[in-house]
Amino acid sequence: MNVWLVVFCLGVLHVSRSCCAVQQRSNVTDVIGSSELDVVQAGVQRSGRFFPFYTIGRIANVPCTSPSGLSGTCLIVGECKDNGGLASGSCSSRTNQAVCCVYTKSCGGSTDLNSTYFTNSGFPGPYNGGGTCTFTVNPSSGICQLRIDFRSLTLSQPTGDGSCTTDRLTIVGGSPAVVPICGENTGQHLYLNFAGSSPISLRIATNGDVSFNRLWNIELSQIACASAERAPNGCLQYYTDETGEISSLNYGLGENPALNTIGARGSRQLANTNYGICIRPAAAKCSVSYSLPPNDRYAFTLSDNAIVIDPTLLGSAMLSATGAACTTDFIIIPNPTGMTADRFCGLGFPGVTSSARPFVVYTVTNGNETPDVANRGFRLLYTQNACSAA
Repeated sequence: MNVWLVVFCLGVLHVSRSCCAVQQRSNVTDVIGSSELDVVQAGVQRSGRFFPFYTIGRIANVPCTSPSGLSGTCLIVGECKDNGGLASGSCSSRTNQAVCCVYTKSCGGSTDLNSTYFTNSGFPGPYNGGGTCTFTVNPSSGICQLRIDFRSLTLSQPTGDGSCTTDRLTIVGGSPAVVPICGENTGQHLYLNFAGSSPISLRIATNGDVSFNRLWNIELSQIACASAERAPNGCLQYYTDETGEISSLNYGLGENPALNTIGARGSRQLANTNYGICIRPAAAKCSVSYSLPPNDRYAFTLSDNAIVIDPTLLGSAMLSATGAACTTDFIIIPNPTGMTADRFCGLGFPGVTSSARPFVVYTVTNGNETPDVANRGFRLLYTQNACSAA
């Protein structure tokens, strides 16, 4: 079967004839692969001058990973450059014209691409100024969710009572709702559902009167409605490995330097949180176990005063509280094996296994973190367990 390809020349001919020519090919398998359309470049020499020719094709704008590990979108090199992206490695085995295009943008920007990095002014250096920096994500066709990865997110700590007043990241649009975020959240991630074609905006407000080296590099990845990577409804965070670690927002090994309203050491916990942390069940896994990491005494300090307790006892099961005793700050692990209560709080954790589907931990904090002196939140290890033989 004959296929006609239109070939365009780039350059100016010093002859009075058309720059365009039509060529007939009986076989285009050398130009177009079975799974993609590639752009192929050829050249001809005329009158001692070089005139490049290009066939017009397209490639699928699928997600890709650059040699340095950054996420991008597969684009023609010219399109990547025209849109302000950085070509970083090839994303096609059939042509070097298809590149993994990495987009990095800052304040006032917007995107509708598969993956974009939102950074502070001057990144990778820190930002020590004030003001509001906004970035907007517009969903492309067939997109249902946005994954937000905090590759770096360092803002000033909350007040000793858990409020983000000096610096804060506010997310507008989408669901579930997210409280203002501050402190150290590098390595954390969020999933939000788009509301139809409405955008999701990220706004970072900083107080220039407070000297602090802020830093943010936030990866924004759009997830298709048909993708197996979509998080279930109600999951603000979603983990897909068989084993791993989950933690509350702003959990850290150091204490909050701010004092609370009664002059005691402040909490790192953010006030008024209420969200689900979900774990995707792996094949042939029927339960999940949660435990404290070794050598981290503050890994479960959710409620009560942590400085009046012998530090060697922090984290132990004897300091844990459950059920009706947990009314302010707590986590919920549905249907824990061998236990009647599913709420856990206090300054220790007994270790819990649950076979309830979906695998989820709900975290709740109230609006008053003042009594929770020197608390840091929680950090738990999880392991999925094989199904028992019938």
